[in-house]
Amino acid sequence: MSEKNELTQEQAQEIVKKRKPKNGLEIMKDFGAEPGENSRFLRFALVSWDLPPIDISDPEQVKNRIGEYFQHCMENDRKPQIVGMCNWLGINRDTLNMWVRGETRSSTHTDIIKKACSMIEEQWADYMTNGKINPASGIFLAKNWFGYRDQTDVVVAPQNPLDNLKAEEARKRLTEAVPDDE
Repeated sequence: MSEKNELTQEQAQEIVKKRKPKNGLEIMKDFGAEPGENSRFLRFALVSWDLPPIDISDPEQVKNRIGEYFQHCMENDRKPQIVGMCNWLGINRDTLNMWVRGETRSSTHTDIIKKACSMIEEQWADYMTNGKINPASGIFLAKNWFGYRDQTDVVVAPQNPLDNLKAEEARKRLTEAVPDDE
């Protein structure tokens, strides 16, 4: 190794010191949360806790509550999320997914929910293409929120050279290829 690339023992120890968290706050920072962020995230989420329930069978109330959720996200400069929207509606992901698939309330709710999910997906795509979400997190969200998947299609196409031959010609070729037992 050349002298230019060698580290002194002192330099190596300094690098190690910088990489080791000294306290819980530094550990939180390593996971992306700055001091005070967890409280802010929880306060944002808790708003849905005390919302008055809506009649989820009424598509107009569902649509209005989704609009309120998006407005709340804008006012607080937060990324909208599927689970946050569910919390604002007072439903769980299973119910939302049934509405999306049209298994329940298909004539009244499916279009509303699909549109709302599509808007969140558009935001996600913007964040991903503009480097605003960690790629691993973005891929996780794509698969779990929007049904994206890694897929490789393998098409097996048998190649039979006898397909286009007439029966007599095929019989002749097979006879030539397989010797008679003598």
